[in-house]
Amino acid sequence: MMNSRRRFFKNNALGVASLALPSMLTADGLCADLNTAGRTHHQPTAKNVIFMCQIGAPSQFDMFDPKPVLNERDGEQLPQSFLDRVEFAQIKESRPKLMGTPYKFQQHGESGQWISELMPHTAGIVDDISFVHTCQAEDQNHMFAELHMSTGWRRFGRPSLGSWVLYGLGSESENLPGFMVLRSGMHPRSKGANYGPGFLPGTMQGTPLQSNGPPILNLGSPAGFSQQSQASTVAAINALNRLKVRENADPDIETRISNYELAFRMQSSAPELLDMSGETQATLDLYGITDPDRPSYARNCLLARRLVERGVRFVELFHGDWDHHTSIYQRLPGECKTTDQASAALILDLKRMGLLDDTLVIWGGEFGRSSVAQKSLMPGEPVGRDHHVEAFTMWFAGGGVANGKSIGETDDIGFDATTDRWHIHDLHATILHALGLDHKRLTYRHQGRDYRLTDVHGNVKTELFQA
Repeated sequence: MMNSRRRFFKNNALGVASLALPSMLTADGLCADLNTAGRTHHQPTAKNVIFMCQIGAPSQFDMFDPKPVLNERDGEQLPQSFLDRVEFAQIKESRPKLMGTPYKFQQHGESGQWISELMPHTAGIVDDISFVHTCQAEDQNHMFAELHMSTGWRRFGRPSLGSWVLYGLGSESENLPGFMVLRSGMHPRSKGANYGPGFLPGTMQGTPLQSNGPPILNLGSPAGFSQQSQASTVAAINALNRLKVRENADPDIETRISNYELAFRMQSSAPELLDMSGETQATLDLYGITDPDRPSYARNCLLARRLVERGVRFVELFHGDWDHHTSIYQRLPGECKTTDQASAALILDLKRMGLLDDTLVIWGGEFGRSSVAQKSLMPGEPVGRDHHVEAFTMWFAGGGVANGKSIGETDDIGFDATTDRWHIHDLHATILHALGLDHKRLTYRHQGRDYRLTDVHGNVKTELFQA
């Protein structure tokens, strides 16, 4: 096995041995060092990531970024100076009107962070999290904006953030995939490309837990097929695969071998992961879980903690839909109620379990929403907010992140960032930095070119971290 892997790297000249080979050797039992530091470029502040992706674009104006001037100018036409340079995704009016928020904001915690009445549980953890109000995207189309946030590229075919992390660091879990995906509500429009491996080895892909039916597809054994028979079958198939890989160092065969072995181990580990009977009622109440067996955003947040506990490197939660082009004030409160308690509970639970220091937690959408009203094409339907890419809010916690910080400022109507712009490439560079990885050095040679998550862009935003 070791010889075939060495020949694979030699013959294909992928130039990834400095980062990927240690994790492969570890998986084969040939490398005793299981510490993340053995595969990093610098001292990390985090070992794991939980990314709560709020697909559809939450409205920063109604939750996290109060704008008194915008409220005062509610109903005024958007100034021509903005109209001259903006392209809305859906608004067709020649002079759309500014729209404030009907929700009350208050300062919370010792840090004095401003949070609206829609997010009372998040208000309770503001001293454990930091907000960035000046995140910037590029694409106003949901599908391609999701791809940009997930892969650093606005088209299909690139490895996802979680795949890059797994490629760089490997996994500390022997019985579960190193990159797990949980979904609730509406699924991402760009589907599996958000957690796919792209041109990286197939073992780097995200493994989704299903909301309905078997939690993981193709994992169970047929009726009457014993575990011993299953083990013998896997051993025989992989023996044949190993013979083949000696003749042809094909990475797809390597992936197949690894997947067979992992799937067999998961037949016992996956049911244990999903069994919530060991969780206390106080924990279930903390997350707001009324039925521990029923898929929900709250249950997925608790599962994220359980996955990190078991050594899973990267956990991604996708939840939607926050795409409120119309009836925003009728629909937004429900979405906040669905997510607020569980998102905050995850931070509190990780902290209680001693896991928050090692886990970088991220909350945010693919872009934000506009400061002007979008009229519906349906007569009588209430207004909403269109897409906005120039400035939107995300929050971060754990993994070395500073407590209670507010980073970045926008103008009086929240249209443009005036300080501390965070492009998506900067976000990715900063996440990798927290994990001890230099985004400029984490590369993979594909079709004669060295690729990286941040392409030729990206700056690490060190102000996010504790001094």
